[in-house]
Amino acid sequence: MPLPNGVDPYGTILPTCMAAAWLGNRGVLHDRQQKIVRQWSTKSWITCQLSYKGWNRKPLMNPDRYTELFFLDEATALSAGHRPCGMCRRPQFAAFKSAWLRGNAFPLTTSTADIDRKLHDERTSCRSSADWRRHPSTLPPGVIAEVAGIPHLWNGMTFLRWTPAGYASTDLIYVSNVVQLCTPPSIVKAIEAGYPIQVHPTALTTTW
Repeated sequence: MPLPNGVDPYGTILPTCMAAAWLGNRGVLHDRQQKIVRQWSTKSWITCQLSYKGWNRKPLMNPDRYTELFFLDEATALSAGHRPCGMCRRPQFAAFKSAWLRGNAFPLTTSTADIDRKLHDERTSCRSSADWRRHPSTLPPGVIAEVAGIPHLWNGMTFLRWTPAGYASTDLIYVSNVVQLCTPPSIVKAIEAGYPIQVHPTALTTTW
């Protein structure tokens, strides 16, 4: 049965999630009628394990509790601007922070709050700067970019079309022009710096 509140690579909250690998948190986004009334209530957008220490999150969207969001895979979550949770995904968070600081040439003293502010600035920007445009040959595997108006995952060799249920092959064997990034530029740099990401099984058609 589909879960509610799927999130696409643009960060848009969808009515359902057909396949979920991760849980997301942006704060309380729903009202007493369980209707989504805002896109975020905090600058700390995180990705969590679906299950952690036996915590029971059902029923979903309880009043005054954070709104549960769901992602197809970590590539989608990162594209939407969510970083790993520092509690239930502590090793992944440490790896992400280290790669993010290294890739973006930030000092080691940079706080998590500073990273969250930078990510929020990217998420809310108009995305018109050159930082949001890259040639496919310069992208690391796992980045999602917009091709022909549709989000696609770059697997290092070709693009795979993103769908709520998984990735699909396309006729886009090679794209010669620059593409518009969906994944925020600073997260792209973290992936380039070595942060390993999880992708849906439908994307595993090549060796990364």
